[in-house]
Parts: sequence; C-alpha cells; structure tokens
Amino acid sequence: MSRYSEVFKYGSGWKAFFLSVATFGLAYGLYKGILDNYLAEIVAMGELGRGVTEFFRELPGLLLVFILAAIYRLSAEKIYRIGAVIMLAGMTMQAVIPPTRVLATLAIFIYSLGEHIQLGMRNTLSLEYAKEGRGGSALGMQNAIHQIGTLAGYLLVIAVLFFLPGNIVTYKIIFAASSAIILIGVAGTARMEGNSAPDDSKRRFYFNKKYTKYYMLEVFYGARKQVFFTFGPYVLVLFYGADARVISLLFAVTAVTSYFMSPVIGRIIDRFGYKTVMITDTLVLVIVCFFYGFAHHFFPMNVAFIVCCVNYVLDSIISLASMASNVYVQDLADSADEVRATISTGVSVNHLITILIALFGGWIWQALGIETLFILSAVLGLCNSAYAATIKTEKKK
Repeated sequence: MSRYSEVFKYGSGWKAFFLSVATFGLAYGLYKGILDNYLAEIVAMGELGRGVTEFFRELPGLLLVFILAAIYRLSAEKIYRIGAVIMLAGMTMQAVIPPTRVLATLAIFIYSLGEHIQLGMRNTLSLEYAKEGRGGSALGMQNAIHQIGTLAGYLLVIAVLFFLPGNIVTYKIIFAASSAIILIGVAGTARMEGNSAPDDSKRRFYFNKKYTKYYMLEVFYGARKQVFFTFGPYVLVLFYGADARVISLLFAVTAVTSYFMSPVIGRIIDRFGYKTVMITDTLVLVIVCFFYGFAHHFFPMNVAFIVCCVNYVLDSIISLASMASNVYVQDLADSADEVRATISTGVSVNHLITILIALFGGWIWQALGIETLFILSAVLGLCNSAYAATIKTEKKK
C-alpha cells in the first residue's frame, strides 16, 4: 500500500477507483473468457461474420468523441459511472437474448459502448490522481489492478467449464454472473466522490495542432492491436480448434504476465522516456506477427498452436507500451482537463482505422489467409515506430 501512496495523491479517491477497476475487470474476464467460443460454437460465426461483429464492437470508440462532447460538463467520475451502467445493460442483454447473430452483435455493441466510455476515463482518472511525474507508474498500476480482476474471471471460467459442458446453458450462466458483478461495481462507484470536474471553457471534442503526432500514433496503434485482439483468439478457435477452457487459460496466463509487466513498463516509460518505448516495441512485434501467421508452415499443428499461444502472450506485453502515448500527452498538455479531452479524442481517432481493420480483417483472412492478415499487422507496427521516431522529447517550459 505504501508503494501506491508514493504514486497517488492523498485524498484523491484512488482507492475506491482501483476497487471498481478490479470489479469490472472480473466481470470482463468472465465475458471475454467465453465470448469467442460462444460466437463460434453457439452463434456459428465464421471469419467474415466475426469481423462484422467486431466492426460494431469498435464503433462506439469512433462515436466516443461525440458522446463525450455532449456530456463534457460532467466530472470524470460521473462519466465513468455512466459507462458502468451501459455495460450492465449490454451484459444483461447477452445473458437473456436468443443466440442469433443480430442480437448477439447488438448486445456486444451496447456493452462495448459502456466499456469505451470507461476506458478513456480510467486513464484520465489514473493521471489525475497521480502525483507529478508519476503518470507512467500510475497507469501501470491501474493496468495491473485491472489485470488482477480479469485474471480472476478467466480462472472462474476454467473452473466452471471443468465441471460443466461448454454449451449454451453454461455460457448464459456465465454471462448472468458477469452482469451481477457489474451491478456490484456500479454500486461501488458511488463511493468515488472526486473533484475532477472539467473546465467549462473546454470541450471533450478537442483537437489541437500540437497533438497531431499523438493522433497519428493512435491510428497506427489502433490498427495494429485490432488484428490481435479480434483475430488472435479466433485463429486459435477456428484454425486450431481450441475450446473455451484453453482460451480462458491462455487469457489467464496473459493477465498474469500483464499484471507483473504493467508496473515494469510504466517504470521503463518514466525512466527511459515514452519515445524510446514507442520505437523499440516494434522489434518484438515483427517476430510475433511472423510466427502467428506462419507457424503452421514450419511446425506440426500441435507445436504451431503452442507457438501461437506464446506469441499471443508476447503481443499482450507489447501492447502495454501504449501507455507511453498517454504520458506523451501529459507531457504536452497545459492542464489536467486538456489531458482528459485529448485522450478521449485519441480513443476515437484510434477507431477511425480500427473499425476498418475489424470489418475487412475477416475478409482478408477468408480470402488471402491468416499469413496476409498478420503481415499487415507487422507493417502497421513498423509504421508506428517510424512515426514515433519523429517525436521531439523536449518538455514544455
């Protein structure tokens, strides 16, 4: 606890905030642990259908900047709470609706809307509650707490599926349990009584020339991460035949790894600077993408499956480096409100290309193979590093 006190401001409400982050992480772990198998086995979605569903899951990220512009006068805590209520609605719908492609996609869209509203506020609140110069550490700790909750969710899925079959009844029970946990989290957010109300002279729909490079980095990162987030697990399910227990176990390993690595990456950002982190992460990414797309050409299928699982975990570590862009914004900003507005806008800029990757990624996989899909991810990562190399790191006066 003392380590957290060294990073966060006294009386800032970070304890209640972190408790809610862990709760929503637990609900997400239950949800994510079975979602890919639910869509493949119960809803019968193929590669192209999964891409279309992911388009609608990512659409709220594009709309986020307009939504937050309409409610920008609310504090970050209140917006965070609104996102939780919307998440609850989407998860409850998933638990009770028939497993049709249209209804399942609608429930995913609603849950994702709340999740995206919370995402920007999570980073914003972490930076606002942090002491000066400890932004990277604060983001790392927040990510670690979220991973703890998510890990618990994955482990619960594994335990449930050890005793129950992976069928529609079991999946619906898990969705219902996730809804109940979100409800508890919504009640818990009432304890967050922060004073992070924004400046009324500013809007959340915020663009500033000095953040141009940040916006471009979000475009490249959004495209790169989308390939792995959407199609990484689905490759394991459809191409290698992994069941929900195996996928949840993989997610659990990823969560444990992210828990330990998030604070490390945060300290690396504080120690070596965001520019260095933005550039070097791509060196590993190229290797990860190559083996994920081509492992089955070099190894037997059972070995190739293990290789892909290892590379999925490596990609999760690489993705933690995205915290560096938020610290970059904090370095440029003149106020906490400007940080909040810019990060929220960055989420939507990120999704300008993310939704296109989601929509066409399934088609690329179906028409050209998984090799082409992951080559595209590697190229986008290289573009991200090349652009990050142009950043000037001199801090504002």
